[in-house]
Amino acid sequence: MLLFSYRGEMADQGFLMEVCVDSVESAINAERGGAGRIELCASLLEGGITPTIGLLQIVKQYVQIPVFVMIRPRGGDFLYSDREMEVMKADIRLAKVHGADGLVFGALTEDGRIDTELCMDLLAVSRPLPVTFHRAFDMVYDPLLAMETLISLGFERVLTSGCDSSALEGLPLIKRLVEQAKGRIIVMPGGGITERNLHRILEGTGVQEFHCSARSTKESLMKYRNHSVCMGATITTSEYSIKVADVAKVRTLNAMAKNFL
Repeated sequence: MLLFSYRGEMADQGFLMEVCVDSVESAINAERGGAGRIELCASLLEGGITPTIGLLQIVKQYVQIPVFVMIRPRGGDFLYSDREMEVMKADIRLAKVHGADGLVFGALTEDGRIDTELCMDLLAVSRPLPVTFHRAFDMVYDPLLAMETLISLGFERVLTSGCDSSALEGLPLIKRLVEQAKGRIIVMPGGGITERNLHRILEGTGVQEFHCSARSTKESLMKYRNHSVCMGATITTSEYSIKVADVAKVRTLNAMAKNFL
């Protein structure tokens, strides 16, 4: 039932822009800019992992648009152990209790196929909420076969860059996936989408939803700075700047999509 209500909402407005965020400020900015849905994560530097329940609770207090929660216990690959599976199930239950409007996850086998057994277990815990299969899809061995698997499992949508470095690079495959889907699953392009390429992606794929971060760098307000210390073990980024969703960028992308569709 939820599958059809969410698709009906999408059809009514013609398109839907999802913005991935990892802070309350970014969530508020995404909504202010016109986003139709939020994908809530932690650590976007790693591609997104499960956010804290505290973050979910506060975001839900400040935004009205649907909040889909990423369920990913760690960075790295999407081949999960039995213990990691238990963590994912526990996180799903907690997210549901604390107001998640939908969930986002994915799991693969060692040979690059959809882990149907794990996904079935996670979907069972997730219902009745709608679920998106995330960009683990871009690591599959056979994307056309993988999408049929997702459809048979009952995922509402799949997020993909077309198994390439960005949605723009993966345009041919995204278009092929949309044609193959025939409305049975929502194909949502994501990965490097900006105001410079959004029109080409919409025109080249025929999709009605797209996913972006629309971020810009915000300088820290810290006056005292110790530049000798870095908190990251291997990835060196400045401790004195953060990336947040930019209201102007979100608004621009939203306007472009409205004008196009």
